[in-house]
Amino acid sequence: MSRLPRLRSSSPAGLAADSGPSMPTRMTNSSLKRKAAIEEEDEALDQPRKLPAIGTSNRPTRPLQPSKTASNLTSSRGAPVPRPLTRPKAPAITKTTRGTSAPPTSSRPPSRTGTTARPTAGRVVSGSGPARPTPGGRASDDKRFNALQSQLTSIEEARAADAARLAADMEAERNKVAELQANHRALSMELAAAKSQELNQRRELVHASDEIENLKKKHNREVMDLEMDIKKRDREIREVNEDLRICRSDLERERDTVTSLKNTIAHQSTAHLTLTTQNNALEAQNTALQSQLDIYSRKVSDLTLELEAAQKQVEDMKKEAMESELVRRKLHNMVQELKGNIRVFCRVRPVLPSDLTTYGSSLSSSGSANSGSEGSVDFEKAKEELQANFVFPDTRDHKEIVVASSSSSATGQERKEVYNFGFDRVFEPESTQAEVFEEISQLAQSCIDGYNVCIFAYGQTGSGKSFTMEGGPTESSSGMIPRAVEQVFRVADQMKAKGWQYTMEGQFLEIYNETINDLLGKAEFDKKKHEIKHDPKTGATRVTDVEVVRLTSPSQVRNLLSVAQSRRSVAATLMNERSSRSHSVFTLRIMGVNVGIDGCVGTGEKCEGSLNLVDLAGSERLNVSFANGADKERVRETQNINRSLSALGDVIAALGEKGEKGGDKHIPYRNSKLTYLLQNSLSGNSKTLMVLNLSPLAAHLQESITSLRFATKVNNTTIGTAKKQSRIS
Repeated sequence: MSRLPRLRSSSPAGLAADSGPSMPTRMTNSSLKRKAAIEEEDEALDQPRKLPAIGTSNRPTRPLQPSKTASNLTSSRGAPVPRPLTRPKAPAITKTTRGTSAPPTSSRPPSRTGTTARPTAGRVVSGSGPARPTPGGRASDDKRFNALQSQLTSIEEARAADAARLAADMEAERNKVAELQANHRALSMELAAAKSQELNQRRELVHASDEIENLKKKHNREVMDLEMDIKKRDREIREVNEDLRICRSDLERERDTVTSLKNTIAHQSTAHLTLTTQNNALEAQNTALQSQLDIYSRKVSDLTLELEAAQKQVEDMKKEAMESELVRRKLHNMVQELKGNIRVFCRVRPVLPSDLTTYGSSLSSSGSANSGSEGSVDFEKAKEELQANFVFPDTRDHKEIVVASSSSSATGQERKEVYNFGFDRVFEPESTQAEVFEEISQLAQSCIDGYNVCIFAYGQTGSGKSFTMEGGPTESSSGMIPRAVEQVFRVADQMKAKGWQYTMEGQFLEIYNETINDLLGKAEFDKKKHEIKHDPKTGATRVTDVEVVRLTSPSQVRNLLSVAQSRRSVAATLMNERSSRSHSVFTLRIMGVNVGIDGCVGTGEKCEGSLNLVDLAGSERLNVSFANGADKERVRETQNINRSLSALGDVIAALGEKGEKGGDKHIPYRNSKLTYLLQNSLSGNSKTLMVLNLSPLAAHLQESITSLRFATKVNNTTIGTAKKQSRIS
């Protein structure tokens, strides 16, 4: 293993070129750095010289120190800078083979590194492998060894020449330092003349002083680099001697390797016989494994048959699940029809702290006197005094509400009256939003199954309709609209496992003064004329020129509800500080198709359902809400609200008469935009629920009794059977 190529590549920069010692020596690494620094400084000298600024204070001017890198610049008198030295080329070392011969006759002094080269008989310098010794090989080895010694001597001479050249460079550097000192004196004179210049010139002088300091530092670094290069050359010479020693040791090691390889061949012959025996044993083992493989193949065939049977069973179970879903829909619809296609819930809200502020003047002297001193105890007393006499006798089914009132007759005697009302469900003031929605959730399921569902809140102003339908800001206080939407999305995700895929879209309308406004539209109100269109074949209701939004998540619906709530028309009345002055109708349309489950072909059945969630405006009397009649706009709104609610009552009454007597009685749907929009929800094509909201205050007792009577009329009304909107594609 020869190391002579490495000797050539790691030779110091002072090696002589192939052309002989007369060729110029090669430039050292520090000379290359110095040349790069000269080029950078030449570029810097092309820029205008900046003089340090002279301060306005009495600070003494610090004289500029001569830069150690002045040799890299041109002198102020235009003296040329000496060109950097070139690196001498190393002599080419030829690979020769040394044979065994007598010791050389001429003796040379040992090299400076202390390594004495001794010829070794039969050694080969090149890395081409060992050569057989010849009778005349000894003489050639001596010649090659002498050539190596002459090359090493030339290396040392080149190194001494570099040292002399480096001393000359240092002398040139000192001369240039002297020139820089002369330049420094000239600059000092310029500084004395520049004291009258402006502030920006002083800053330029400071910058020039910093540049000179940087040049000094750079010059110090270059001197250190030169010293490091000298040390590096010494280290490289030691490495060359070490490489020569390693080459000789490698040659000895290779000879030992040849001997060991011969011994290895002998051992391999024995190992070959052993491997032949092992191969015969492995062939016998392979035969045994092949028999086991045949057994496993038969087991795989049996398992494949079992897998096919299991897959067939899974497909049968998927078909059974799809059929059971159809049966569930029929049974669910039967249960809803048994409950009635039009149902009425009654909900009484609790007494609020804001009621004390509004009706505090009607409290007794003892209650009002202590209203601000004892906190919650006084609130409970005031609550009992303000609250009307509502009783809920049905503690099991919660379907009855009893209202007791007292009045004075013409003769001054007190007359007490008791009214008993029954509905499908009565919610006491302590009932939560979750309890109310639990009764409504089944109707949301019917909407998924392809039926039209309508839920509307009815009641006087301030009875809690908007809170019931839209709810509050917290999760526990969310209303029927966001809860119904969340359940629809949740059930739609569950139905995917039964082969159904659903798409949903929604719209939000407002009926204000018998005018339809699009709460989700981008244009201003009253700019478009919206018309109501009914499809007698499908039972669907559409409104022209309204924004229909594709719905993908319940959070998107909550954002739409907040946008619509901010646009809805509200105003303050004597009964409610923020009263809804319009009817709002949120419509959620659901389109589903049965596409099958995981390769199981679906039935192709399609269903379309809609969920109408209506928050009616508050019913109220003009003499109560606007006693003085000063606000004509609010009076006009109240008249339109009462007129539309009256039209709703007329439609309910006409439906009741038609259900009792039969015949073709006319139903006045067109008397109001509200009743015409809800025509399909009230005519029997929909499952309808009215939530009656009551105020618990005694001041609103007459309004509450009127609302209870209207709700009783609705509850006693019989309409047709809801029709499922489905078809087979």
